[in-house]
Amino acid sequence: MDALALSRIQFAVTALFHFIFVPLTLGLSILVAWMETRYVRTGDEMYLRMTKFWGRLFLINFALGVVTGITLEFQFGMNWAEYSKYVGDIFGAPLAIEATAAFFLESTFIGLWVFGWTKVSKKVHLLAIWLVAFAANLSAVWILLANGWMQNPVGYEVRNGRAEMTDFGALVFNGTGWSIFFHTVLSGFVVAAFFVMGVSSYHLLRKNQTALFKSSFKTAVAFGLASSLLLAFTGDQRGLDVAKRQPAKLAAMESHWETKTGASMPLVLWPDAKNERNAVEVLKIPNGLSLLAFHKANAEVKGLKDFPPDERPPVLPTFLSFRIMVGLGGLFILLAFIGWLRARKDKLETNPLLLRIFLYAIPLPYIAVELGWIVAEIGRQPWLVYGLMKTSDGVSKSISSGQVLVSLIGFTVVYGLLAVVDIFLLTKYSRKGPQEASR
Repeated sequence: MDALALSRIQFAVTALFHFIFVPLTLGLSILVAWMETRYVRTGDEMYLRMTKFWGRLFLINFALGVVTGITLEFQFGMNWAEYSKYVGDIFGAPLAIEATAAFFLESTFIGLWVFGWTKVSKKVHLLAIWLVAFAANLSAVWILLANGWMQNPVGYEVRNGRAEMTDFGALVFNGTGWSIFFHTVLSGFVVAAFFVMGVSSYHLLRKNQTALFKSSFKTAVAFGLASSLLLAFTGDQRGLDVAKRQPAKLAAMESHWETKTGASMPLVLWPDAKNERNAVEVLKIPNGLSLLAFHKANAEVKGLKDFPPDERPPVLPTFLSFRIMVGLGGLFILLAFIGWLRARKDKLETNPLLLRIFLYAIPLPYIAVELGWIVAEIGRQPWLVYGLMKTSDGVSKSISSGQVLVSLIGFTVVYGLLAVVDIFLLTKYSRKGPQEASR
């Protein structure tokens, strides 16, 4: 393989691995902050033990997330130097703000929260974790606005052989970036909710500190149900944005080949990209795709044949990733609703099967968020910046395939070891359960 293919694989590996940690950080920071709020308001020691237990798991996840995120930014200079030269003035601005403002705020107050249990008042300590949660999600704002610009470049002019920013406000208020932000952050909330519900179910099955883990489950299931419902809504809004701004991606997501007005949507189909058709196509919903993509029954939906073959995204991975992601999203709503009903009736312990389902469901939201990024990034191909710069034009000219291969192997080995460490630590401390807490 050449340097371009290896660089793409390397960035995919590092990005997907890093994003294992990000969603849990976004959601668990809020849940931990809410648990500590309950402690400060009530003085109930159970909430303090909850805060410390889930806070420890949050810190393990946060630390590994920071380590894996650093390598991503280095790759812009090492593997994607031509991209950085061409759009660095634009793309670099939100990343610089994220590093100097949001990440600095997050890192400062997480230190205060970790070491300040006996050094500051309860209210100051509580403020610290809320600022950590705010900063974590603020960090996501700037990173996803940068990604939103790649999906929908705005506020720039091409001058002197490079793209230069002309309107910072256009980048900040880019509707694509904000729709990506809300959808991504809510997916992180769902990951955290199912993580807490799953670990709580493990302890409830073993009748370990039942009151504490019932309270943890109830907190998480309400958070998860609200988040999963809002996630479905933001997913619909993302679909509208994709239909408007990236019609080739929409066509690949739905394996839609012919441009049609009032396009139907087959519930069961299988793409045949080689012959530019679907090998299987049954159970069609009349006007379904037009309604889904544009909220209009007679809207025109462009087919893949309307785009040159070299400007079409890879159909099968985009299509499968999208369909599985949507199916999992529906499952999360169903499970969260059932869990909420059982928790509301105080009958969690009476249904071991349901508790086991929640335990084994912990990986599913992780899979869904990874599939979401596969849809977003593979579906944008062959564009690195949509309509402006192709991926093949962004790779560094000074690196060889051998150099990239060595670094790819190195990253894979190191990340594999980090994955083992992460799973070991999270499993160890999740099983151990809360300790008696003291201020």
